[in-house]
Amino acid sequence: MTRRARRNHTPAFKAKVALAAIKGEKTLAELAQLFDVHPNQIASWKGQLLDGAAGVFGLGAAGSTAPPAVDLKTLHAKIGELALENDFLSGALSKAGMLSAKR
Repeated sequence: MTRRARRNHTPAFKAKVALAAIKGEKTLAELAQLFDVHPNQIASWKGQLLDGAAGVFGLGAAGSTAPPAVDLKTLHAKIGELALENDFLSGALSKAGMLSAKR
């Protein structure tokens, strides 16, 4: 018995199979034979689709692809703080003779 190579299914294929399972016109065994996928995998995709379906109609559906708001001043302050710490520590290590390799 030979092992089948691991397959990666596209999200569109998974949605197509899960929607067919939700329709209920065919059994999982029939769908598994039709799409050449294990019935447990179809049940898993169906569950994922049902769990994530509420997000489609949620309040943030249109803005869900937008990145979250970032406070640039806070990030610049943190970068400056870390740069200052790096400079201080590299100076202290070089004075102690522990910094052997320069970048």
